[in-house]
Amino acid sequence: MIIIYDNEIHKSLITIIIEDISRCAGDGRRFKLVNPQDDIMLTISDKAHEMLLHYSAQTDEGDSLALRIEIVGRGAKGFQYDLQFIDINDANDDDVAQEARGFQIRIAARSAKYLDGAILDFKETLMGGGFSFENPNPMWIDDLSQRVAEVIDKNVNPAVASHGGHVDLVGVDEKKAIIAFGGGCQGCGMADVTLKQGVEVMIMDNVPEIIEVIDATDHAAGANPFY
Repeated sequence: MIIIYDNEIHKSLITIIIEDISRCAGDGRRFKLVNPQDDIMLTISDKAHEMLLHYSAQTDEGDSLALRIEIVGRGAKGFQYDLQFIDINDANDDDVAQEARGFQIRIAARSAKYLDGAILDFKETLMGGGFSFENPNPMWIDDLSQRVAEVIDKNVNPAVASHGGHVDLVGVDEKKAIIAFGGGCQGCGMADVTLKQGVEVMIMDNVPEIIEVIDATDHAAGANPFY
């Protein structure tokens, strides 16, 4: 049985009660004490919490509402985030679940480790303001992803820049590099050739641990520059 506590006094009282139950029952039943704060990765500021309440009040989901967060890219200014209100039943099976200040949060599995310790805030500006993150994490945490990202920056992107395109590393899963084309390469009819004869060769030659390069680009959303 899992019993949740929210402060040390609460924990002490529960511990005493559990000891009495176990002693009286004598059946070897086991209990686990869990503090929900222990697993919180993401902090929500007062202003962000206020704005989330404001926006969520305009939706129809009610108690089934969840805020889904995903890191969708990396750029010169840091991580690029996608925030969406969703029905909690529409969350991906591998999303990381969290509750913060009464809000159900779902974090894309690949993004979770890069949001550990981050703060979701809301900044007022002359244009109205918007959500922002204070994120202490490096762009890539593991060595393999970092090496692939460096190859893309130093070798791949200079090569595709002449076509007005660029390549972003989405992530590395099970030694498979997942990339996304952008700019002139998104929607290009030659993307498969560029991937197999160019990008994949450069990455796998420089990072031999990578066994496959996968194109995760939504090419249908891009403008084909050739035909």
